Amino acid sequence: MTWITGSVTAPRGFRAAGVRCGIKSQGKDLALIVSDTPATVAGMFTTNRAAAPCVRYSRHVVEAGTARAIIANSGNANAATGEEGFMDNVRMAQKVAQLLECPPAQVVTASTGIIGHRLPIEKVEKGIEQAMLELSPDGGNAAAEAIMTTDTVPKQEAIRLHLPAGAVHIGGIAKGAGMIAPNMATMLCFLTTDAQIAAPALQQVLKDAVERSFHCLTIDSDTSTNDMVVILANGQSGVDVHRYLNDFQMALENLCIRLAQRIARDGEGATKLVEIEVRGAPTFKQARKMAKTVAESPLVKTALFGNDPNWGRVLAAMGRSGVDFDPERAQIALQGTLVYTEGKPTAFDARELHEQLKADTVTIVIDLQEGTEHATVWTCDFSYDYVRINAEYHT
Repeated sequence: MTWITGSVTAPRGFRAAGVRCGIKSQGKDLALIVSDTPATVAGMFTTNRAAAPCVRYSRHVVEAGTARAIIANSGNANAATGEEGFMDNVRMAQKVAQLLECPPAQVVTASTGIIGHRLPIEKVEKGIEQAMLELSPDGGNAAAEAIMTTDTVPKQEAIRLHLPAGAVHIGGIAKGAGMIAPNMATMLCFLTTDAQIAAPALQQVLKDAVERSFHCLTIDSDTSTNDMVVILANGQSGVDVHRYLNDFQMALENLCIRLAQRIARDGEGATKLVEIEVRGAPTFKQARKMAKTVAESPLVKTALFGNDPNWGRVLAAMGRSGVDFDPERAQIALQGTLVYTEGKPTAFDARELHEQLKADTVTIVIDLQEGTEHATVWTCDFSYDYVRINAEYHT
């Protein structure tokens, strides 16, 4: 595997664009990703019961197994907008389909932004026309910018996988900075690959990759109405990856992990990326459950913002995680320094550790010493700016 420059247009046969259609007060707000040929599609979607029209519509696209394009707007979630909102979403798909000369059922739709406002569909349709004109093999960065809301930077990655039958490429863009606590999906993430792979196999490798990447990501424990992860595979590399599914899945997982880490680092008001690993657990799910409980603890996150080596807050979160463990056997390390073992704190240098916690990446390692499984969860600290951003972000 080799990391390469690019994003969703790094794989062969994909073009993208990002334009401004006027939904947001400034910046790009409409992204279009197109495969030159019909592509296999797979996806995972939010389990939020108040799912937006784009989620309900795109589920059907994924179930059919073939797609040509992804159209996504930012600045307006088009959620809780009634039947009118659903028809606006259909019009998005129809407009793309008309210009691509493909069925609307082959167009994935996505929206992100404020809930409860009608989508200015006429602006969106004009924006789609402009995006079609600007489609380019170099348009991945513009598309990544166009799906941003409270994000401060675009998030994109690309990788080349070298197989005996030839090279395949995977690219991706994602958005998310708040309302991030995925459950069967996450924020918005759009992936592309030029590998040849059937829809059932693609769905399985996507599910496995998401399980150890986006499902291990949390900013504030809120799951959005619009979350989705979608991947298109157009086979333009000519390489059938069914014989190499483990290698392909690992490459996809690594790419998704990179994107998840970028989201955590860019969390609303964040000053640092926080990586929490639970080792020595009986099962992966138990390890992840405990790591996420620690990651979502407001007390842990605020302590980290203050560079406070408050291991007691970590231990308290572990104890309420619902995972059975022996506190006398468990160990906690902050930034590589053992701070808790054998049921009591160690004689660590609190001032020195306070300085180490000022780093832009902080690690918490918990060893339960009760099994061989482990899981890593990514989050960020809670700063004053998180409260400010979310107090000002309103309908």
